[in-house]
Amino acid sequence: MTIQADVRAPLATALSGLVASVYEVVPEVMTSPSVSISPDSPYLSPNIINQSTTKVQINMIVTAAVGYQNNAGALDNLEQLVISILGAMPSGYVVGDVQRPSVLEAQTGKYLVADIPVSTQYTESGN
Repeated sequence: MTIQADVRAPLATALSGLVASVYEVVPEVMTSPSVSISPDSPYLSPNIINQSTTKVQINMIVTAAVGYQNNAGALDNLEQLVISILGAMPSGYVVGDVQRPSVLEAQTGKYLVADIPVSTQYTESGN
């Protein structure tokens, strides 16, 4: 059991049906449209820690990104991608408010992005 295998990978798999590239971590090279999963702050909020069980709330950010060629078109594309993400969210994941879009300049161009806070519970049994 790992957070990667039990939390991020299933979330990425659930989102893989979107018309976007989906990354379990922030990609080294941005593409458009894309969805990436990254840690939020706080990242891990402990609920139970004892000798046999560790249970934490995992807080992540799902970032939706679309090409930014013109503002009206980019905003419409971003809104469609965000609605698709919300519709594909698997059970067991709690979704927060979508944050205000912003422009991100990366090595591969300009993107309009919006962050979606997502959290879930993770339990690991001890040895």
